[in-house]
Amino acid sequence: MATRYAALLRGINVGGGKKVPMAELRALLESLGHEDVRTHLQSGQAAFTAGHGDEESLAAEMSGALARHFGFAVDVIVRDHAYLAGIVDACPFPAADLEPKQLHVTYFSAPVTEDRFAEADRETYLPEEFRLGDRALYLYVPDGLGRSKLAEFLSRPRVNKGVVATSRNWNTVVKLVEMTEA
Repeated sequence: MATRYAALLRGINVGGGKKVPMAELRALLESLGHEDVRTHLQSGQAAFTAGHGDEESLAAEMSGALARHFGFAVDVIVRDHAYLAGIVDACPFPAADLEPKQLHVTYFSAPVTEDRFAEADRETYLPEEFRLGDRALYLYVPDGLGRSKLAEFLSRPRVNKGVVATSRNWNTVVKLVEMTEA
């Protein structure tokens, strides 16, 4: 049975490095046997239908194919439609009342617990806030991500040690659900 997924590529097409043209990404995913491949923007997300594998094996397959094709490593997280829809449904912040630049989701390659963020003095960062979800972190930044001290803390390598983490703004989070609908 075929399943609809989204692939989230970390760190491509930013700052002049790790260029991955979306047409080449679509062709690469099709060469792996995936169907109905669509990309969104230039920032590293694709939707596709796969008749084999699971999230982890598909992510590993894509990461390897990207490295062979482009000559550099790309971390990939793959999630199915049900998971992506669940992330939207479980949002602990009033998404409908916020500007998309104020709300972000960081997707993790594995479950994370509050212990990982224990050194964050949450009171210091207010009104910025974060809450954990299923292999995800919801981040509310009223002044946007670029000015966020909390986002800066959360992106530190020691905070994300041992997991792949990649963030998307709320517009993209919602678009991924749409793109993976059957």
